Amino acid sequence: MKDDLHPTTPDTSEQPRNVLDRCIFRFGNLISLLFIFTVAISFYEVIMRYVFNSPTTWVHETASFLGGCLFVYGGAYALSINKHVRVVLIYDQVSDRTRRWLNVFHHIMGLIFSALLSWAAYQMVQDSWFTPFGELRLETSGSAWNPAFPALVKGMIFMTLSIMFVQFALHLIQELNGLRKRDHV
Repeated sequence: MKDDLHPTTPDTSEQPRNVLDRCIFRFGNLISLLFIFTVAISFYEVIMRYVFNSPTTWVHETASFLGGCLFVYGGAYALSINKHVRVVLIYDQVSDRTRRWLNVFHHIMGLIFSALLSWAAYQMVQDSWFTPFGELRLETSGSAWNPAFPALVKGMIFMTLSIMFVQFALHLIQELNGLRKRDHV
């Protein structure tokens, strides 16, 4: 009996498809270690606050900043290994050729979506990094510690969306090339 739940050969559709995807995948695996750091500093905060009655001013904002940046990067990471949200109820029931056309549609919509969000994120970065007169001034949190984390998170959002735009374009080209090659075989 064939084991459909645990196939012996790995699913190549969930592997990085190009050099950019491989770089995003490797870098994502590396920076995922920051989650351990976030847990460690959060544990430190709990000990300092409830055992020594000496809360920190930096842990909450640092943990929020790291978590936010890692969450944003997760979009590019998921796209790099084809783990993004998909309506599998339809996708798994159609032929390979129809799946390719659904992928083309997905990549075109992803291009449009990431382009529009990149433009909005660029405007956010402009507002949070520069004064109306064009001088560099990073937006800060306004807390007692007052780090520039809000501006840096907005920069991360813009950078990640720009990378995702390139990813969608590369995936679209690969999908169209795959369709073209199948038509000529």
